[in-house]
Amino acid sequence: MHRRITDKLVIATHNPGKLAEMRELLAPYGIEAVSAGELGLDEPEETGNDFRSNAAIKAVAAAQATKLPSFADDSGIVVDALDGAPGIYSARWAGPTKDFKAAMAQIERLLQERGATTPDKRKAHFVSALCVAWPDDHREEVEARVDGTLIWPPRGTAGFGYDPMFLPDGHSRTFGEMTSIEKHGLPPLGLGLSHRARAFRKLAEICLEPR
Repeated sequence: MHRRITDKLVIATHNPGKLAEMRELLAPYGIEAVSAGELGLDEPEETGNDFRSNAAIKAVAAAQATKLPSFADDSGIVVDALDGAPGIYSARWAGPTKDFKAAMAQIERLLQERGATTPDKRKAHFVSALCVAWPDDHREEVEARVDGTLIWPPRGTAGFGYDPMFLPDGHSRTFGEMTSIEKHGLPPLGLGLSHRARAFRKLAEICLEPR
């Protein structure tokens, strides 16, 4: 049986971009949210082989440390021509300084080396796996994706991570050129376009009630 989130929630992230998006998504539900970073929690080692496993590792670690329900996302970009890389290593490609400009340049260099110069050879998708874990180890887990094409040079300064080089299917602007409402705002304000918004909509159906 699914379990509802009713009160305070720990967002198990130290990433300010993810934290901002998650807080915006949770706002309509009246949930008080505090981040793992704000609580001074250590970041657990992400040893999973897929997004879902790593989301669970982060959520469970925060739930056990705080004795509160904890919400974690593991997400990344999967590039077809790079055999699925960087995938679960998307954040690690940016290094300890979170230099996503360098990470995007690395992806572009690898695409060029493989002759992936036309849009049909530059397909990619973002994945978001969400997990809410309770201290008694009950979990709710969902996953979603958004498909698109990688462009170069990157465009836009909004969003974070690989957003400026990702052009979602059916759109003429990259995630980096879209406002937060356009990218991940939920209806009626937005289209719930991003991978995280799509996953969150699934989670909201089973765990949240609008206030």
